[in-house]
Order: sequence, then C-alpha cells, then structure tokens
Amino acid sequence: MKIHEYQAKELFGEYGLPVQRQEVAADAKTARAAAERIGGEVVIKAQVLVGGRGKAGGVKLVDSGAEAERKAGDILALTIKDLPVEKVLIAPAAEILQEYYLGMILDRGSKTIVLMVSAEGGVDIEELAVTFPEKIHQLAINPVAGIDAPALRSVLSAAFPVPQLREQAEDTVYKLYRLFLEKDCSLVEINPYAKVDGEQLLALDAKVNFDDNALYKHPELERFKNPEEYSEDEIEARNNGLSFVSLDGTIGCIVNGAGLAMATLDIVKLYGGDPANFLDVGGSSNPEKVLNALRIILGNPKVKAILINIFGGITRCDDIANGILMAMDQIDIKVPLVIRLIGTNDVEGRRLLVDRGFRVAERLSDAVEQVVKQV
Repeated sequence: MKIHEYQAKELFGEYGLPVQRQEVAADAKTARAAAERIGGEVVIKAQVLVGGRGKAGGVKLVDSGAEAERKAGDILALTIKDLPVEKVLIAPAAEILQEYYLGMILDRGSKTIVLMVSAEGGVDIEELAVTFPEKIHQLAINPVAGIDAPALRSVLSAAFPVPQLREQAEDTVYKLYRLFLEKDCSLVEINPYAKVDGEQLLALDAKVNFDDNALYKHPELERFKNPEEYSEDEIEARNNGLSFVSLDGTIGCIVNGAGLAMATLDIVKLYGGDPANFLDVGGSSNPEKVLNALRIILGNPKVKAILINIFGGITRCDDIANGILMAMDQIDIKVPLVIRLIGTNDVEGRRLLVDRGFRVAERLSDAVEQVVKQV
C-alpha cells in the first residue's frame, strides 16, 4: 500500500522525525488560507501516488496568498501520469544548502532491510543509482540482530563527514528503522533529506510503502488508504473475491492459482505476447467468478484476446467451462478466447466448450501460441 507525502510526513512526525509544519487543501481557496496561516514563502506540492511531480509542474514556490490560490488552482487542474491531482500540500519553503538521500527497502533475496544513503539526493537519484552506484552507500540490516552501530556510523560518515550532521542522520536512521519494523513497511524514503540554515537536517519529502500482506495487523493504517491507488478494475475484482493487477498489454489472462498465474504471464511474454493483467480466480469452482473475471477483463479496451488457463485440482474444469458458457449468454465477447483446461473433470469441461466452438487446448504452450497469434 502506498500513501501520499502528507500522510507519510504525518507518520514521520509521530515517530519524531524532523518534518515541517504542513497543511493540505483540496481547493484553491483553502490553499490560499493555509498559505496565509503559515506565512512567508511557501511551497505547494501536488499529492499523487507517482513520482515526477516537479517535472510535471506539480511543485510551485509562492510568496503571497493570492499567488498561492492561483498556483494551487493550476496544480489541482493537472493530471500527472494518468492520475488527477485532488489535493495539494502547503509547507514553509526551505533554503536548501545541500540535498541528501536516505531510504530503507526490504530485500527479500537477502532477507534483510537495506539502508541506502547518499550525499547527492534530489530528483535524479534514480539516474545516480545507474550512472554512479558507488555514490549510494548501503548497509544490510538483519531484522533479528538489529542495526550494527559501528557499521552504521561508518556508512553515514561517507555521506555526512561533519559530526553534527552525522549525529542527526544517525538519530533519523534509528527512528526510520523503528517505523519500518513496527508498521511492516516495504519501503521508507526521504528525498531530499536536506541541510538547511543552522546545520539542521529536515525531511522535505517522504515516501512510505506498506506490505499489503501485513495490513491486517494494522487497523490504525486504514485512515491512510487511498482509492486512487487502485484502478476501477482492481476495486471491482477485490469486491468479487478475485486477485487482480492491471498491466499494460493486450492479452487478458484468467488463471487459477497465483503461482500458475505468474508462470502464465512469463510464458505469454516468452511467446512474444504482452499480458494485460494478472487475474487469479482462486481455488473456487463457482462459475460466477469466471463470469466476473471476463466482465472485468473485457472492460479494458486494450485487450485483443483472452487466455484462460485452468489447472483443475479443487477447481473443477467443467464448472469453469459452465462459467464461460454463462458469460457467453450474458455479455458480448468480441475478442478471441483460447482456453486450456487440465485436471479435475477436464474431459467434460473441454467437451462442453468444443461443442460451442471454442478454441481449447490441453498443453499450455499450445494455448499460449494460439492466443498470441490472435493479437
């Protein structure tokens, strides 16, 4: 789960991290009032769950209430990477003397939390990671053993040679780490972690992602959920008990089982196709699930063909076939369907579909090859 910058900063404040005063507005007049309450020069920042806000015109400095109202209106009219801006954050402008980067990410491969630190933060940190990776200093933290204090000081010294700054950064790392563990995060990031007047370090931006699998343990995070994080298709799928993720391809995929679904996407790519989605109907034999899955996929205008890949264990292939036939009677399916059924009652399932003129295969490779040819 992703959250907005203003929400991440609210959480940072609860953990004692160095953040500024902030206000949030959903309209230009409220933004003006907030800017006047804060006083002086302020920054107005679009609140969307994607990066690149500054380059898209979503971050503006203003020095009056009237200008704040005008610029906030401009920002609220933007759509950034297909997401409309519905809120803006208003905070005091800071005179940045140097930008640093500080972040933690869960590394599932090494089963550690990796701290990343750089003396060159800012909007081009991703490019820095590619062109000059040696400028990003890393420390792997074993969550069982905790932070190795001498190793942390060594890593921080590379980016913060001034003791006063290093001590502040060390305090920030420990607080970030506690937040990371206690809230089951998958990523926390401060960029820029900025030095301002008086040798003070501030978190001028904040990013926090949570592990979806742990959200059931954190009802207190419910207030941070943002509907715009999920597409309408994803919300509908969840309401119908389906696991669904939108992708950018043209081949809709309906599969039972997450592992088989991932393998199916890989094989579609191997044969030269592009999956339009991940969709797991689960282990249920309820034909209604297939009907709902087809309805969701057909709502995507990019979809040019659909692959249904069912390995019947608990799921009965004849029930899946009946779900497909039910869908044919209720919705207009104008794209080619290729179906692979194998497992429990597969002979009966394939017979039902063949009798209605569907393309049906036993081998997954045959099914994928056929569906890619339809695009």
